[in-house]
Amino acid sequence: MLLNRVIVIGIESSESWLVLNYLRGAFKPACNISITFTDGKNRKQVPVKKDNGQMVMNPLFHSQETIAGNVCIEPYQGKKVEHNGVKVELLGQIEMYFDRGNFYDFTSLVRELDVPGEIYENKAYPFEFPTVEMPYETYNGVNVRLRYVLKVTVTRGYAGSIVEYQDFVVRNYSPLPPINNSIKMEVGIEDCLHIEFEYNKSKYHLKDVILGKVYFLLVRIKIKNMDLEIRRRESTGAGANTHVETETLAKFELMDGAPVRGESIPVRLFLTPYDLTPTHKNINNKFSVKYYLNLVLVDEEDRRYFKQQEITLYRLKDESS
Repeated sequence: MLLNRVIVIGIESSESWLVLNYLRGAFKPACNISITFTDGKNRKQVPVKKDNGQMVMNPLFHSQETIAGNVCIEPYQGKKVEHNGVKVELLGQIEMYFDRGNFYDFTSLVRELDVPGEIYENKAYPFEFPTVEMPYETYNGVNVRLRYVLKVTVTRGYAGSIVEYQDFVVRNYSPLPPINNSIKMEVGIEDCLHIEFEYNKSKYHLKDVILGKVYFLLVRIKIKNMDLEIRRRESTGAGANTHVETETLAKFELMDGAPVRGESIPVRLFLTPYDLTPTHKNINNKFSVKYYLNLVLVDEEDRRYFKQQEITLYRLKDESS
């Protein structure tokens, strides 16, 4: 009785294996799709981190540029590709990581490449999207991603459509701000600490230098050290669903030891070494990215005193990235 049961199980397992392999063959893509840019070999490439942590190089574009290239469809040997049409889409998308898999399209352009038919051999389709308006920069944050992608779809019926993606990076330049006021503030604790700090500007490009000074008007607590931090605050969602993430991107020691009344400490912080992006304000009503200078003083009992000031970051045309 036990032997018969084992044999039956063995037959069922064999049948399952045959069915599984049949299904694998039936649903294997009938072709390979590749997407290339017309000037891809000469265009600057930018490293982008994928979901699996690997870095890939993607071509760099700017708003109002023409996106052109070729889509090549290569049927696998001995197969023909029956389809209901071939199209390429240029998409600008925002994805919230707490709503993973749902994309909000703020740019959507379509080009039909082929009418319904059959493909028996390699076939190339040129495409062009002239002077595309791409208002936002590519951004990969803690809780949100903004990306631009070319999406090719070979539409089929029961066999399922075949889709291929090619990401590219967008970075946009800003002119020099016509007004760029300095930042000057006085802060402190009554009868204990009174300092005045000043930064030369309130708006900085990504390769800029922050210059300033910290002036001690009153010191009645024992200060151990003073640091200047650059913090990035990313806000996603709205209302009760707002998510805020704050990262400390840089920590620069301004002073080590106790200051005396009347002492002035210079500030000189180069932005080039740090992973910064331009300030993003309410992008498509989905997210914002702001930057702050955080002045931190620590006393001998490890108590922290700090003052935070928002700054604006922007990208200049002559920057290398």
